[in-house]
Amino acid sequence: MSISRRTARSVRFLGVASASAALALGVAGNAFACNISEFSAVAKCDGEKGVISVTDKDPSGTPATVTVYLGDKVIGSEDVVGTREGVTVDFSEDWAPNTTYRVHVKAGNQVDEYVKPDVTTPGDACKTEPTPTPTPPASETPEPSEPATPTPSASEPEESATPTPSADESTPGAPASSVPTPAGGSSNLAETGASSNTGVIAGIAAALVAVGGGAVFLGMRRRGASSNS
Repeated sequence: MSISRRTARSVRFLGVASASAALALGVAGNAFACNISEFSAVAKCDGEKGVISVTDKDPSGTPATVTVYLGDKVIGSEDVVGTREGVTVDFSEDWAPNTTYRVHVKAGNQVDEYVKPDVTTPGDACKTEPTPTPTPPASETPEPSEPATPTPSASEPEESATPTPSADESTPGAPASSVPTPAGGSSNLAETGASSNTGVIAGIAAALVAVGGGAVFLGMRRRGASSNS
């Protein structure tokens, strides 16, 4: 039985179409499969804290487990479902400058390997930049206030209104006394007791007492004689 040309052409066309479809499905399958190249990682700062950020841009949305290592120490592990735009997970880590971290990805049976290249932290640690102090405009600059009158301190003696003469300054016009004043007594009494007229006065007083006594005696005798007669 012979095959006509028309039939042969039809079979050939179906074979080519089938091969093209298989190739297209293979390419599409590879395009939507999860791949390690769709994962990236970087070390950065979130304020004063350090973080390791891992981004999954797997358009197939294959669930994956991301684990961050520092040497053999596990820093953290998170599950992530990627998208074409990318989904990022952050691992808090107080990293030191110039330190290398490894990021491992496990996504079903498709991916089980480390992200390349490894993550190396920046040369400067995370820190907060100081906030600059705003400088006030010239119009708002306060004018300097007048200095206050200084108050004399308690340790400084106040000046007396009337100067006090010193002990060695004598009052003008007053003669200096050359006669020392006796202790405990008045100068007038001392001068009276020391006068040279004391004896004369005492004699006159005694004579007056005697005369007075004689007059009294004579008067008493006259009164007795008058009464007897």
